[in-house]
Amino acid sequence: MRIACVGAGPGGLFFAVLATRIPGVTDVTVFERAAEGAPRGWGVVFWPDLVAQVEAVDPPFAESLREFRYTWHDQVVELDGSDVRFTASGYAMGRHLMQKLLVDRAREVGVRVEFERPIGRAADLEGYDLVVAADGVRSVLRDQASAIRTEVVEGRNRYIWLGTEKQFSSFSFPFVKSPAGWLWAHAYAFGEAGSTFIVETTEETWRALGLDTLGPDETLRLLESTFAEQLDGHKLVLQEEARGTAPWRRFATVRNSAWTDGTLALVGDAAHTTHFSVGSGTRLALEDAIALARHLEQAPTLAEALAGYGRERAEALEVTARQARSSAAWFEAVPRYVERPARDFARLLVERRRFVARRTPGLYLALHRLTTVPVLGAAINRTLAVTRTVLPRVVGPLRRRFAG
Repeated sequence: MRIACVGAGPGGLFFAVLATRIPGVTDVTVFERAAEGAPRGWGVVFWPDLVAQVEAVDPPFAESLREFRYTWHDQVVELDGSDVRFTASGYAMGRHLMQKLLVDRAREVGVRVEFERPIGRAADLEGYDLVVAADGVRSVLRDQASAIRTEVVEGRNRYIWLGTEKQFSSFSFPFVKSPAGWLWAHAYAFGEAGSTFIVETTEETWRALGLDTLGPDETLRLLESTFAEQLDGHKLVLQEEARGTAPWRRFATVRNSAWTDGTLALVGDAAHTTHFSVGSGTRLALEDAIALARHLEQAPTLAEALAGYGRERAEALEVTARQARSSAAWFEAVPRYVERPARDFARLLVERRRFVARRTPGLYLALHRLTTVPVLGAAINRTLAVTRTVLPRVVGPLRRRFAG
């Protein structure tokens, strides 16, 4: 079997590494349109459970993740001069570094990685038995697949992906009130080189501040002034590929009716996206790669392998996708919550994936306060646990059944 992977992101590269071990695979090639070493943005976050999953299938890459990870500690919500801290920890790594580690690993196991090789049509890959589309949100190969119906839903908020040399050793959410409304950032260090600094705001505030008309330099200066206290004099930086623009976007949630079509399989952002506020993009892409390789190794035919892969990943994604939608919706409704006391607001933010916290914040906060009462607390926590675990297992299958 000859396999082509289009896109040298985490999903495509890691699948290529795993595919070299599948019996009968004779050739694995990764095609990437960008040049080797081209800028890849800022950082990505991941968690200890992902390292454990990688360890189970490829110990050398897991060791690289452990060696080069940056560990951040705690989540900090800043509002009105108050810092509310919650215990948490996770890992981060520069996108460029992660790609380099994966490219080195792929070449080590015999994968051919060809940079500056754009693939515009599936016909360009004639002769390959399997094509893996790992070419991102705007996947060209996916959009040419007749059996895959793609829905792209844009959120209401505006955001811009920036970097800074300041190290945010905690995952920080600073909220700042401007004359036109609230702006906030999702900030975390990914190593000694600096931090990711994503600025988000509502459409109304974005327009009222004139950010819809400002050029890149003016945009950076305005945001540096807005977040001056948090940045401690450090500059904000655009990604090099911005090419003279201030790339404000609405987050695009990608959903597909199927993950495969014939001998084409989707992984990573080509198959799904989840809002950046849940930090799951890299994890999901690597999990896609692991699942696809496992199905190819275990199933008797390619068709059965791809069918099993699509079913498994679509089901596995349900919980994360639902949480991501809830998280994105919470940030779109920040003006609804932000006038609350800082500690209450911070509590709602860290619990934003819960239905009760998002839709009925007053009720959630009242329940949370009652959890400090020993007898009541135990009962309430059991009830909340049911809403988080049992209900999704019941509602998900019913939704799929009636949707079908």
